[in-house]
Amino acid sequence: MAITGNQIRAARSLIGMEQVALAEKAGVSANTIRNMEGFGAERVKVRTDTLDAVTDALRSAGVFFMDEGEAPAGGPGVRLRALS
Repeated sequence: MAITGNQIRAARSLIGMEQVALAEKAGVSANTIRNMEGFGAERVKVRTDTLDAVTDALRSAGVFFMDEGEAPAGGPGVRLRALS
C-alpha cells in the first residue's frame, strides 16, 4: 500500500501524537517524520523498513490506513479502528 505524507500527518493528529513521540515509538528521528509528512499528497519515498516502522507504530495506536478507493471520497485516508 502506498502511504502519503498527509496520511501520516492525519494519523498522528487522530491519536494526538507529536512528531517526536512518533519518531521515538518508531525508532526513527523526528527529522525523518518531518520529511515523510513533507511529501504531502504524494507517496512517501523512504526505505521500506523506515515506512514499515512508522506505519506499524501508528497501527499499534489504533490507526487504520485506507488505500485509494477505500475512503468514502475515493482518495487515500486514515481512520481509527473500532474498539473491540
